[in-house]
Amino acid sequence: MRIGVYPGTFDPITLGHMDIIRRGAKLVDRLVIGVTTNITKSPLFDDDERIEMVHSEVAGLGGDIRVVGFNSLLMDFAEREGAGMIVRGLRAVADFEYEYQMAGMNQQLNDRIETVFLMADVGLQPIASRLVKEIAIFGGDIHKFVTPSVRDAVVARIAERGLLQGER
Repeated sequence: MRIGVYPGTFDPITLGHMDIIRRGAKLVDRLVIGVTTNITKSPLFDDDERIEMVHSEVAGLGGDIRVVGFNSLLMDFAEREGAGMIVRGLRAVADFEYEYQMAGMNQQLNDRIETVFLMADVGLQPIASRLVKEIAIFGGDIHKFVTPSVRDAVVARIAERGLLQGER
């Protein structure tokens, strides 16, 4: 069985993530979406909320897609899941430089697992979770970047935490 892991913080999951999930799932028999915490980021949603959000968003896609939280080295997680492939999305040259370095480090940790890069759909390339949150914090409309249910969750969380900025 060909198993791939698509890791990320998914805070929140965007239409760009969904594009990579749909396309990545075609390359493997099982796609494991690994939801992790990046200690360099301040998440809007906690781990369990992000896992549930991703699970909800991928539920209707069909195929063998699992959503699993993890808090370890990616290559250790991939090994535990039986993966032979890490799926990563690329939006721009800046992504490539970072991802290239990460792929090299990951190969040093475990050379049995390949990293496969998928170019983001042209219409989705500018989307980044960080920017989606920033737009929402300043009262902007994020419907072009996330599904309606994710938009509602982001807007509600920003209101709940009193994070809304700018003129209203």
